[in-house]
Amino acid sequence: MDCLATLYTERLVLTPLQLEDAPAIQQLFPQWEVVRYLDRRVPWPYPQDGALVYVRDMALPAMAAGREWHWMIRLRGAEQPIIGSISLYDQPGNNRGFWLAPQWWGQGYMREACRVVNAYWFETLSRPVMQVPKAVANHASRKVSEHEGMRLVDRRDGHFVSGPFEVEIWEMTRRDWLARSLG
Repeated sequence: MDCLATLYTERLVLTPLQLEDAPAIQQLFPQWEVVRYLDRRVPWPYPQDGALVYVRDMALPAMAAGREWHWMIRLRGAEQPIIGSISLYDQPGNNRGFWLAPQWWGQGYMREACRVVNAYWFETLSRPVMQVPKAVANHASRKVSEHEGMRLVDRRDGHFVSGPFEVEIWEMTRRDWLARSLG
């Protein structure tokens, strides 16, 4: 967990998740616009200690075990406020997830964060494929995958905080990533 790199983009700093991030997550995360297309395992209404329990009992142990990699997305600058989170998972069919507080939507921050995290997945971890599930109704998330050159490879039933929706699985291979990033 201590060796997870801080990642930098032109406008962002992605810092490895720490227990101290829980209060900021608790403040930003429990918004309907943020959680509605997340897996129904996310409790709703979000409990007062939801972020602390998630970070302490789930995310940090998975990072320590080398199964997950979590970063807080921060704006570059003196205060570096947290604006969201992005994660990688060593799970078949579910390799990346993210959320961004609504006040920062539509500014290209998630595309920027995905680029550097995808590079970590394919270049640092040398993974052969990235699969990303998303609710069919989550058009903004779909646009991120389309922009990255991912392909829609599967559909299935899914259950989200907001109810049942079809899940789309988007995929990119390491070869695709390297061709796009070097080309």
